[in-house]
Amino acid sequence: MLLSGRGSLVLPCLAVVVATLAVAPRTAGAYKNYTVGDDKGWYDGLALPEVDYQEWADGKNFSLGDFLIFNTDKNHSVVQTRNGTLYKSCDYNDSGPDDTVEWSAAAPEFSKDAVTVAVPLLKEGRTYFFSGNYDGEQCQNGQRFAIDVAHGQGLPPDLRPPAAPAPAPAAADGVAVFDFSHPKNVTTPSASDEDDEPSSGRTTSGSSRTLARLGPGLAVTLVAVLVAV
Repeated sequence: MLLSGRGSLVLPCLAVVVATLAVAPRTAGAYKNYTVGDDKGWYDGLALPEVDYQEWADGKNFSLGDFLIFNTDKNHSVVQTRNGTLYKSCDYNDSGPDDTVEWSAAAPEFSKDAVTVAVPLLKEGRTYFFSGNYDGEQCQNGQRFAIDVAHGQGLPPDLRPPAAPAPAPAAADGVAVFDFSHPKNVTTPSASDEDDEPSSGRTTSGSSRTLARLGPGLAVTLVAVLVAV
């Protein structure tokens, strides 16, 4: 399965997660897998005139964390959009940033090789699916449908976006916050201090030289005070 976006951000590891979750057993009453078109698969009206994908979708309740399973071939694609105007036109060649996600993006190919595309429902609200091949011809011939995605139980942990990194420590009440992992907060000698040292002693770090000149007892006291702050 190939994931690509037309001006959209696709998580690098999502393909692996999708493949794993889509085939995993799902608890009854929890997240569901829906096979689009049931046993008829995902094809346009010229190849499969009797399929009405909107009728198929209208009889179901979709929620965050559910999967849509598209069984098709290399001659049909799976495109998702939240742009209703784009969906109605069946043309996404000039779509803007974040307008569409192509869940199968290979060039159309006349082949009977089976292709299965698993699509997780990651956002609430109205969303649309269609085949984008042949300048919208397959979409215009019935290979499209719209659904509403409810919150349900929310996204399962494996499909949630990563948590934002913790903010850096900030100063409180005018007291400096020391970060010993960064050189900018380590005391370094001034140029005049270095000039007072013999050249043979410049193989050690600036912070080591500073503490050494203070004497062992005072150096320990200073470290204790900084850590306490």
